[in-house]
Amino acid sequence: MMGLGQFDPTILWPETTTTSPAQLDASDDDEFDESLRAKTPNVSPVQIAAGDVIVVAESDQFFTPEGADAIRDAVAALESLDQVDRVLWMDRAPMLNIFGLPEPILPQRNASPARFQAAKERALANPLIGGQLLSSDAKTLLLMVRIDWLFVTDDDDCTDALREAATAAVADHPGVEMKFQVTGEVPIRVSWAASTRDNERKYQMIGYSIALVIAYILFRGLSSVVIVALAPCFGVFWTLGLLHYLGFADNPFNSVIVPVLLCMVGFTDGVHMMVQIRRHRAEGMSATDAARLSIREVGLACWLTSLTTAIGFGSLALAHHEIVREFGYCCVIGVMMTFISVVTVIPLACASPLGRNVHSGYGHNLIDKNLSKISVVIEFVLRHFRKVSVAAIIVTLVLAAMTLQLRPDQRLTSNMSSGSESAMALAHIDKQFGGMETAEVTVQWRKEVASNDAEIGRVVAEVDDLLRSEPLIGNPLSIRSLIDALPGDGDPGTRMSLLELLPPPLKRAYFVPERRIAKVVMRLQDVGIASYGPVFQRIEQGLETIRRSHPNFRLELTGSAIGRWKNLYRIVVDLAFSLGTATLIIFAVLTFVYRSLRLGLISMIPNLFPLAMTGFILLVTGENLEMVSVCAFTVCLGIAVDDTIHFLTRYREELKTAPNGTEAIRRAFVGVGTALVMTTIVLIIGFSTALLSDARDHRIFAAMGILTIGSALFADLVMLPALLQRFAHQKETENEAAAP
Repeated sequence: MMGLGQFDPTILWPETTTTSPAQLDASDDDEFDESLRAKTPNVSPVQIAAGDVIVVAESDQFFTPEGADAIRDAVAALESLDQVDRVLWMDRAPMLNIFGLPEPILPQRNASPARFQAAKERALANPLIGGQLLSSDAKTLLLMVRIDWLFVTDDDDCTDALREAATAAVADHPGVEMKFQVTGEVPIRVSWAASTRDNERKYQMIGYSIALVIAYILFRGLSSVVIVALAPCFGVFWTLGLLHYLGFADNPFNSVIVPVLLCMVGFTDGVHMMVQIRRHRAEGMSATDAARLSIREVGLACWLTSLTTAIGFGSLALAHHEIVREFGYCCVIGVMMTFISVVTVIPLACASPLGRNVHSGYGHNLIDKNLSKISVVIEFVLRHFRKVSVAAIIVTLVLAAMTLQLRPDQRLTSNMSSGSESAMALAHIDKQFGGMETAEVTVQWRKEVASNDAEIGRVVAEVDDLLRSEPLIGNPLSIRSLIDALPGDGDPGTRMSLLELLPPPLKRAYFVPERRIAKVVMRLQDVGIASYGPVFQRIEQGLETIRRSHPNFRLELTGSAIGRWKNLYRIVVDLAFSLGTATLIIFAVLTFVYRSLRLGLISMIPNLFPLAMTGFILLVTGENLEMVSVCAFTVCLGIAVDDTIHFLTRYREELKTAPNGTEAIRRAFVGVGTALVMTTIVLIIGFSTALLSDARDHRIFAAMGILTIGSALFADLVMLPALLQRFAHQKETENEAAAP
């Protein structure tokens, strides 16, 4: 976010003197910086929208004798709690009368219905209450609670305890129907943490159980399933212990995504290893010889898949966001631990008494029985390899170009359950008040402008009108709002002197004369920063127009949401940079290992197609590019390249004995087809369990994983054989395969 001291005058300031631009910039910045450093009286400004916790009260009886008593008792019950410092609500809003006398909004119980109706109208007309603490239909009331953290001992002290206290107080008024919910910064964080804890074990157990059941159906042997499952289990166990030791345990993606992800990655390599061991055992080899030969056959492929997956994850370390960087580190650690587990645990277990009957059921699982039907695909591809290869390249490039059209986005409730109390209360505030989060336009003027100059009021009024013209901007609040609420007529400029009649804490919330600044505060809904992008652009253009009419003023749009909007381009940069870097490194690694630039280039299409397809589906379904999407894209690259490596490794091995390249492709297809289909099925089922999560981020991650893994299988069984047949010349690849 660009602070006032970092303001670029070339954007908003015209060249009105003969001074050079550099000199003008420096003098203007010095002048405004000086104003910000000015000493201010020791007066705490009133903050209407500030509160650690927001208690949302809903009722249509606030302006009735019974309802007024009930809400007063609810507030008293809240303030009686040790952890509550104070509560700001409608009845304690700052006074706007010119004498500063206390004037509670709600009348006493014995007041007439007419007085209650007048109080309701007066509350809605008060700019500090209507649209700020009381909804326009007078059925929703916000209680802004400040917490005394010295007395907080449990999460419930900031959530359930507040709601229960208010509800219990209203229960003493049987004729009143009033509902309470809690939201705000603290409850949102608590809700996110609770959702993460709930999901951590539940969805891991669901995913692991389903994966084991499917593996048993595919392998048709209990010992094979147990051995394959041991490797990822050990890998996850070692990884989580290491992450706790290194201090990465609090990362929001580590509780659900990392364990499931590592289990899926470990299971993938484990299946390839187990398929080879079972094949050799079925051919009559001893357990030790079968394990030793299988390591030689697929060990390199497993190492390459782990290396390239780690590269994909490691590219996240280049991201600007700390959570994304930590997630990348954790995945790299996990992939390495899982690889060590796969190449040690599975061979050792197969050579032990547990692996005595590991080949039981070989050749009778669903994939082996139907592989001949799947082989029809390879024959079709080899007959039409030119058309298929050209289509693969064109489709991949087109989908990749469309993926680049994804817009960055971010919202407060992305990692929360949509059914949680905090999320529902926040959605209600968005609807009734125009949003919970705030941003502001800072109006600053030069020294020659007096603090009571009428031009200040006119500029603020123009900014206020600009903000009110945007439907997504909720209830702007400024000195213009305060002046308009005072008795008398006239425009805000001619009535600037009335500000002196307001209580200092109230006035200074929006007007600080010694610093030569005024603020216009607005509310923002949690609909995603992408939706606000065009709004903020129009506001900045409108501010530029206002500034041109008032050259002695500087206007700036500020706030945490504005900062996120201005910095969201980094999400796109992070994605492009991390994916680009990972792709180039993976290309270099494959080129070096296979000693073929041609094979390295061929591998790029089946590796990029799954990502391009996933991005295209996100685009057409109206999704945006969020932080979880950046993580998912990079993770998916690491997973997608695994199948390509296994196919290419087997293809090069078959070149040594096959009569020609076409036959080598057929043998590679048959040799790894079973493992590719089996791992894809298990991975998709494993990721699909995260679709049951309450957290939107987890569901997006899982959906992207499923789309990428399914697309990767298609790319490696259809596109890759066609590309090899079209571009991998037989003589060249045979020579490369024979090279030491």
